[in-house]
Amino acid sequence: MPRFAANVSMLFTEVPFLERFARARAAGFTGIEYLFPYEWPAESIAAELEAHGLEQVLFNLPPGDWGAGERGIACLPDRVEEFRSGVDQGIAYAKALGCKQLNCLAGVKPEELSEEDAWNTLTENVQYAAEVFSEAGLTLCLEAINSRVDMPGFMLDTTGKVMALIDAVDADNVRLQYDIYHMQIMEGDVIRSMECLLPWIAHIQFADNPGRHEPGTGEINFSNVFAALDKMGYKGWASAEYRPSAVTEHTLGWFKV
Repeated sequence: MPRFAANVSMLFTEVPFLERFARARAAGFTGIEYLFPYEWPAESIAAELEAHGLEQVLFNLPPGDWGAGERGIACLPDRVEEFRSGVDQGIAYAKALGCKQLNCLAGVKPEELSEEDAWNTLTENVQYAAEVFSEAGLTLCLEAINSRVDMPGFMLDTTGKVMALIDAVDADNVRLQYDIYHMQIMEGDVIRSMECLLPWIAHIQFADNPGRHEPGTGEINFSNVFAALDKMGYKGWASAEYRPSAVTEHTLGWFKV
């Protein structure tokens, strides 16, 4: 089986954020991720990681105003300085938490912004982040998120677009974050896709579809998917990033297999 991590922005939400680390470890997870750490002091999060023997495996760069619906600012020409400041903030947290990779959310393109300007801005921002990350010894991940259900207008909604961006940036430390839930919606054929993309995949996330609940609630055969990841020699983390249909501990039957 892959190395499983828990996304505690979505799992164990029955308790406050900093209490979720203990719950995740008690359930058997050894890796932790979440959307964003920036509401909490890095020292407080680091203390929870150390207390429970957990590894910080991923989090996102600052996304702009998440509460107002922003889903990343990397494609926005008028937010370049804010993006660069967020890169610095992300690196500072990564160093404090011992995290080796961060994800960059491309953002939703405003209707008035041309595709060309948005793409050029995204490319330049990712090039900048990759250079600064390289100096810090970090990997920059790029994620394709479905535009059909969850994020209409998201700039990177297929693996093809992510790979085109990786090719354009041409940096050794830029990799694909493959989300099985999102790519089942947009592309399907996830096992064969991951086999083809394996050299570029640094991190995997998963939830079942439809509903984005735990494995076994939808159409994806996760026993086959996890077995295929083992067969293809995937060495990274696979993070549970789903909305539990019940108390989180009651949705972990997939984890005990």
